[in-house]
Amino acid sequence: MGISSLIKILVPKEKAFFPLFEQGAENLVKIANLLKSLILATDENQRKELAKGIKDLELVGDKVTYNVYETLNTTFITPFDREEIHDLASAIDDFADQINRTSQRIDLYKLITFTPEFVQLADILIEAATNVNIAVKELKNMKNLTIFNNACVQISICENKADDLYHKAISDFFENETDAKELIKKKEVLESLEKSADKADDISKVLKTIQVKFA
Repeated sequence: MGISSLIKILVPKEKAFFPLFEQGAENLVKIANLLKSLILATDENQRKELAKGIKDLELVGDKVTYNVYETLNTTFITPFDREEIHDLASAIDDFADQINRTSQRIDLYKLITFTPEFVQLADILIEAATNVNIAVKELKNMKNLTIFNNACVQISICENKADDLYHKAISDFFENETDAKELIKKKEVLESLEKSADKADDISKVLKTIQVKFA
């Protein structure tokens, strides 16, 4: 190995990770907004286009995650523990994957009408993704812990709101929905939406671990 190659490995590459994390977090905001558009759409062709758009963004997220892992494998000194870098990249990717799974179910089941709870859950996911984006942007300096901590708290609040809304919606469906097939389809989509909020909270947990260890 030449001197120049050795230097590239040994010199800290802290700055390389932060743009990747920020790209992944910004991608989550885009995906969450497309999911709401999908739920609100009434035209089948438009829905297919929106579902495809979500899938495309999920693939963008996969590439970002891959780049984080590749950078991790070639970096000697990291801004925080390698395990936390891996966990954060995975958690961001899992959130994007879960939203994509939700959109694919909506497309597959050909659901046409949604109760207000679906839109409200989509709004919660947008709020969660927005706060993930805020917190991730604070990672590179950790100078304003108030902004960082508030964003993490809001993500957890979103998860709690999604859980409460999910249980209420399920209760209403069993009370009012007379079509068994429609009930099953909507229940599965609701479960997928609620699980998306869980994935957002997983990101918050990783972020808080990083903050406790390294702020």
